[in-house]
Amino acid sequence: MRVVFLNPSGALGGAETALLDMLAALAEARPAWTMGLVASADGPLVANARTMGITSIPLTFPPSFARVGEWGSRDGVAGRVRLGASLVAASVPTMRYAARLRQHLSEFLPDIVHTNGLKMHLLGARTCPPSARLVWHMHDYPDVRPVSARLLSMHASRCAAVIANSESVATRTRRLFGPTPPVHTIYNAVDLERFQPEGARLDLDTLANLPPLPSGDIRIGLVATLARWKGHEVFLDALAKLRGTGGVRGYVIGGPIYQTDASQFSLPELRALAAARGLGDTVGFTGRLDDVPSALRSLDIVVHASVEPEPFGLAIAEAMASGRPVVVSRAGGAAEIAEVGALFHSPGNADELAQAIAQLAGDAALRSSLGAAGRRAALRLFGRQRFSDALVPLYESLVTR
Repeated sequence: MRVVFLNPSGALGGAETALLDMLAALAEARPAWTMGLVASADGPLVANARTMGITSIPLTFPPSFARVGEWGSRDGVAGRVRLGASLVAASVPTMRYAARLRQHLSEFLPDIVHTNGLKMHLLGARTCPPSARLVWHMHDYPDVRPVSARLLSMHASRCAAVIANSESVATRTRRLFGPTPPVHTIYNAVDLERFQPEGARLDLDTLANLPPLPSGDIRIGLVATLARWKGHEVFLDALAKLRGTGGVRGYVIGGPIYQTDASQFSLPELRALAAARGLGDTVGFTGRLDDVPSALRSLDIVVHASVEPEPFGLAIAEAMASGRPVVVSRAGGAAEIAEVGALFHSPGNADELAQAIAQLAGDAALRSSLGAAGRRAALRLFGRQRFSDALVPLYESLVTR
């Protein structure tokens, strides 16, 4: 079997981390298979895949195509005009890029072309060799943005199967596409050896340029990219509501990874938002950290604050595997996977988030019991063996068919 993966980023966001775990699971289950990776830019995704023996190349997106994003189109007529202009500007460079990608795929001779992200879904549909089967891996809701939904629907007939990372995503995908292509729910895998309760920890205070936290105080972390819908402002609002209680400190762990316009905060923006709320030393910003397992073990409570339904929530799964209690925004796949080991708050509700944090911060026994329950659930739901047991037969059935 020859499988090539197409990814619209060279950085390590949630989808890319899930992709690396997928590659590791497949390599363990089918060591004789030949796998390749094409990323839209060089970066840690390509480097990590190469260390696993995966033939990986950065086939860099044209800058005009890399910047195209539908987030800004939410700003009424002006936003839609900007999106239209960016699509026009990117059209010719994108056609040239597609020709290069088509040539690479024809040389690789894949049986399966497995794509991540809207841009690679569409490019895969246009460039997949006739002898290969195209698989779209949905890490996001396909219907959340109207232009994207329309384009995906136009190309869905070229796709042999869709993998959804949660039943929440699968339901909305089936609603958009109908019965064809078939949609299969497979939860993302987590490296349960790296993400476990015991092990090294990081000095988050030093990384965030803050004075040491007094012994016995509680560390609360939001671990996410700086995408605007990840709820950083809600997290800061909740910390502001807890400021008078003392004994807690928040940490924003993560950095920007996208190239699309208007889709993410910058760290200076977030620091300004924290200063405007008078948070001072109540919150620290570490930027992106490579050692996520040690960062999670350094926290007493992990917060998920997305203001939109989360398709899956890899940080939640990793926190559960690390035995850390999680406060989860109750919507989408996040609410689905955090069946135990978590308290919940309504998306965007800083009062509820602050109440849940305060409840956990004041109850060590509850933190311990939720963390242990989350670890047990992670062992059952997110193991690599479970992932490959679902994906390998799907690939094999597509090629046989």
